[in-house]
Amino acid sequence: MAVDDPELEAIRARKLQELMNPKRSPTPPPAASPDGKPVLLTDANFEAEIRKPGVILVDFWAAWCGPCLRVSPTLEAIARDRAGKMRLGKLNVDENPRTAQRFQVMSIPTMLVFKDGKLVDGIVGAYPRPQIEAVLNKWT
Repeated sequence: MAVDDPELEAIRARKLQELMNPKRSPTPPPAASPDGKPVLLTDANFEAEIRKPGVILVDFWAAWCGPCLRVSPTLEAIARDRAGKMRLGKLNVDENPRTAQRFQVMSIPTMLVFKDGKLVDGIVGAYPRPQIEAVLNKWT
């Protein structure tokens, strides 16, 4: 299919350049979990964090993902309300592709629930708080 639209070709070239050279995405600040704030997860610390006792909800996200940004405040509110019962981990898939690939994260937001180091449940998509809490209620 040949396209002779120079504007369309310019858009395609710009998008290809953006994909080949992504900007560094902002990451949430690391924090201790007793206060309900998210824990910054990376390829390097992921295994150690999920192996800690208890439940951790891992949010696989990216800065360019609109649904990820919409569900993030809900996840943080759930983590605050359940402080001491569970932790929230945030993993930027652009900055940590190995972990996302390891768990075959194909769509974001994806939230995986780990209990005592074992993957026990997951949610794909930006669901409302009641559905997210229904999944967590099975594990916390």
